[in-house]
Amino acid sequence: MYRFLLTPRWWGINVFVLLAVPFCVFMGSWQLSRFETRVDDQRTAEAQVASAREEAPRPLAEMLPVDKATSGKRVTATGRYGEQLLVPDRELDGRRGFYVLTLLRTDGGRALPVVRGWLPGAADAAKAPAPPAGEVTVTGALQASETPGDNGVSARGGLPAGQTGAISAASLVNLVSYDLYDAWVTLDTADSGMKAVPATAPAGTGLDLKAFQNLGYTGEWFVFAGFVVFMWFRLVRREVEFARDTALGIVPQDDRAGAGADPAVQEDASTPVR
Repeated sequence: MYRFLLTPRWWGINVFVLLAVPFCVFMGSWQLSRFETRVDDQRTAEAQVASAREEAPRPLAEMLPVDKATSGKRVTATGRYGEQLLVPDRELDGRRGFYVLTLLRTDGGRALPVVRGWLPGAADAAKAPAPPAGEVTVTGALQASETPGDNGVSARGGLPAGQTGAISAASLVNLVSYDLYDAWVTLDTADSGMKAVPATAPAGTGLDLKAFQNLGYTGEWFVFAGFVVFMWFRLVRREVEFARDTALGIVPQDDRAGAGADPAVQEDASTPVR
């Protein structure tokens, strides 16, 4: 009854199943490992941000460029505050508000974006306190440039003058006339009654959309592996039932002829009844 499994047609089906199922399991396991890696990266990044608060700050130049190892580390920089911008639509402690971003002109000629603090409500330049005059030394957590659309960073354009949606050299280069560091700093202690903005984990280390996409792909691959096995058993069962029905003579004439029944049987079936 199961000799049909050795026919050329079923050899092809069997080989496909034997290759498809391990491949789906492998891809599902790989996607799951990617999700687990992101979870581990998030834990590591959170621990790094927490431990960085206890470390002594280091000069900015020693911590550049910003990567997963240096993001969140405390740095110091000296210079004079220059142009001030607002970053709207930023949430802190469950409330909407805006960052006060001031560019620190360093002795090297480049400017370092410094988030001096957060204020509640709509972005309003009149609410933002003026930066200290003269030479200042700032201390805060080093952060990588933001990417619009990631981690709640606004991607909308057409903002009023004096505002920016993302804190990045690519966004700020169109607003100022001097070179910028490809990084920014959030102060340990906010200025003039503002709230300090806590450091965040580096991009690609949190449970973001990409992480949950990996988890979703894991489920899809395992479901597809199960579907392949289910369809194989269903086809086998259908073939066995057809063979049994043929042996009992209860298969309709058209089905027997279409399934390649014995020519003699087909001839008898085509003979008119008298």
